[in-house]
Amino acid sequence: MNAFTPTEGQIALAESLRRGDRRNDLAVTHVDAAAYTDPARHIAEQERLFSRLPLVIAPSALLPRNNMAVPHDGFGKPLLVTRDGEGKAHVFLNVCRHRGTRLVEGGEPVCQSRLVCPYHAWTYKTDGSLIGLPRSDAFPGLDKGDFHLKRLPTLEAGGMIWFAFDEAADFSEAARLGEDFDAFALAGQHLFRRRTHEVAANWKLIMDAFLESYHVQRLHSNTIGPFFQDGIASADTIGAHQRSAVGREAALEALAARDWPTLRSAITYTYQLFPGTVLIISPDYMNLMVLMPQAHDRVLVEDFMLIPEPPETEKALKHWEKSWNLLDEGVFAGEDFRAAALGQQGLQSGAIDRLTLGTMEAGIRKFHDSVEAALA
Repeated sequence: MNAFTPTEGQIALAESLRRGDRRNDLAVTHVDAAAYTDPARHIAEQERLFSRLPLVIAPSALLPRNNMAVPHDGFGKPLLVTRDGEGKAHVFLNVCRHRGTRLVEGGEPVCQSRLVCPYHAWTYKTDGSLIGLPRSDAFPGLDKGDFHLKRLPTLEAGGMIWFAFDEAADFSEAARLGEDFDAFALAGQHLFRRRTHEVAANWKLIMDAFLESYHVQRLHSNTIGPFFQDGIASADTIGAHQRSAVGREAALEALAARDWPTLRSAITYTYQLFPGTVLIISPDYMNLMVLMPQAHDRVLVEDFMLIPEPPETEKALKHWEKSWNLLDEGVFAGEDFRAAALGQQGLQSGAIDRLTLGTMEAGIRKFHDSVEAALA
């Protein structure tokens, strides 16, 4: 498939927007406040969602070259994301197999073909294999093949790196989503910026914000709201994942197009990857947000901004810096994340025992149904 050809599903959403389709079976629904405030729910979600399901950990662009490694601590265990000498992505436990020492420190990418433990200098390749240890005579009979790094199930598809803590995790839906991401040429993007936010809110309050367009003209009235048409949206599902499209202030006739430049000028596509990842396709760049719950009222959100190619001029750099500041600092941190934190405060006060969802917020209900099904 041509990397720049929309998929049939993406075209179908555009057609739905152009026709102005409206579902007549939608009704006002509710979500219990306890879903956001109960510490026991957080524990259950960690055990049954974030410990069993495939999770996005980063875009492929985080590791643009072979023999790279990035430590990652957001999911509760020390992880190491690598791209080996052959270009294959892996997620390992960032733990030396000798005495359990953290193998790579910090949180920034390192570019090297050998990973050396800082304690006793056991040495690994980026494919996880143990290749050397000092004074090997002190370990008579040791088979290095038995001491490779602990690899977790990993899939790289469509420009995304997925992993799972559960050896039995099913990556088939992740592979299907990769076909959609290939249509955006996600794998060929350049990582411009990344930043991790700590938000004093339940992770689902942030997911909720990207499952409805009702707030766009209100919360974002001074930033991106004027770019969008109010209530012009459509959505569908890929398994437990949701795919939505919101109409921008371009002419509706543009929605009949079959090329990406025209479609992306008219539509913002958003993928809500279950359980906790969001991919937003703006006209000339993309934002990937990975949510990592830390407690029932605290979540880390890592925002990656992806652009078509590295900026080569000062003008290009300023252009992308402006976009980054608008989205990461303004729209996300200043508006969406702030609203989630304010919502958490309100829900924990006990003022309401359930949230009320209108027909423009049906995606939230679908998301919570998926959460409930996983917990059941």
